[in-house]
Amino acid sequence: MRRVVITGLGAVTPLGNNVEDFWNGLREGRSGINMITRFDTTDYKVKIAGEVKDFDASVCGDMKTVKRMELFSRYAVAASREAFEDAGLDMEKEDPFRVGVSIGSGIGALQVAESGMTRLLEKGPGRVDPLLIPRMISNMAAGNVAISFGLKGKNINVVTACASGTHSIGEAFRSIQHGEAEVMLCGGTEAAVTPLSIAGFTQLTALTTDPGPDTASRPFDKDRHGFVLGEGAGVIVLEELEHAKARGAHIYAEFLGYGATCDAYHITSPAEDGSGAAMAMSYAIKDAGLEPEDIDYINAHGTGTPLNDLFETRAIKLCFGEHARELKINSTKSMTGHLLGAAGGIEAVVLTKSVEEDYVHVTRNLRESEEELDLDYCRGEGCHTKVDAGLSNSLGFGGHNATIVIGKYKD
Repeated sequence: MRRVVITGLGAVTPLGNNVEDFWNGLREGRSGINMITRFDTTDYKVKIAGEVKDFDASVCGDMKTVKRMELFSRYAVAASREAFEDAGLDMEKEDPFRVGVSIGSGIGALQVAESGMTRLLEKGPGRVDPLLIPRMISNMAAGNVAISFGLKGKNINVVTACASGTHSIGEAFRSIQHGEAEVMLCGGTEAAVTPLSIAGFTQLTALTTDPGPDTASRPFDKDRHGFVLGEGAGVIVLEELEHAKARGAHIYAEFLGYGATCDAYHITSPAEDGSGAAMAMSYAIKDAGLEPEDIDYINAHGTGTPLNDLFETRAIKLCFGEHARELKINSTKSMTGHLLGAAGGIEAVVLTKSVEEDYVHVTRNLRESEEELDLDYCRGEGCHTKVDAGLSNSLGFGGHNATIVIGKYKD
């Protein structure tokens, strides 16, 4: 198997539209959650979300190009541009058929479907936007990234709900490991703060109805009662080690392992015993050539729903045994909300920065946990701590579980 390293990072998030602002926001324990501005929420029970703020779409290209992209594609292109430039890639020196893209989205452009249906009902089928389909479908983020940078290699879009970003990164890792590419831009993107999305998740009782933006997202807290919807994109550049060394690339960390399973249990609830997520973690750790005791940190899925946080905790205990109590565990969603298919993308950026800087950010709004949630969830403040290797979990509706392992690069 070929070794794979991380050479570039990009992010568009509720805490900032680049990696530096995003990471600094997490280190400071700030919340990117606020009142919804995209539409009138007067008749909605839920009025808050983690919206991206002050986004400059011009980074995605000229106005004609931008108009053909829906918001989730724009976020993906912007995050990819930052990651691409951070990695110092020069396509004039690369074989474009050896540079690929793997960027997932759980929903795609739901707002296009909403507006398209309204136009259909009000004005008839002849007035539907001719670009409705190519703007709406979820693979267009990966397609637009490839077009923007001339990347002609493997191009895929994994759709597994909230695990989409992590699965997309894991499959990119496999593609490089097995010689299908030298470089992959990979991650997740989402822009689902729309009327239908908020209404649908509310009716599902998945969203918190806490009206306070600063306190609503509270993973692992005993008073948690739902997640806050977020949006944005996270993209990392994965690269075959010798290829990265040959061009003198800066190496953030090494990508070590990937595991994936399915609960085969329920369409929305994780398995109660945590066995599916536990096995995904075990597979990823084994794939990395490590033992459970070698893991220092977990960036948890940590949505803030009653079932997820409890069952993920059970999964961690099942996988790690007594070592679970030695782990640092946190939830980025406590400050960004839940970015659905993009969550794994931005959380891979967080995991990489944590490994690079030996720093684990706070889980915001965590005051007190119930009896069974008795692990170290980084309550109160972040900390400097050894992170030689860490993992990130993503658990999606349908029972999809994905785990990645990232560690310090050692030549």
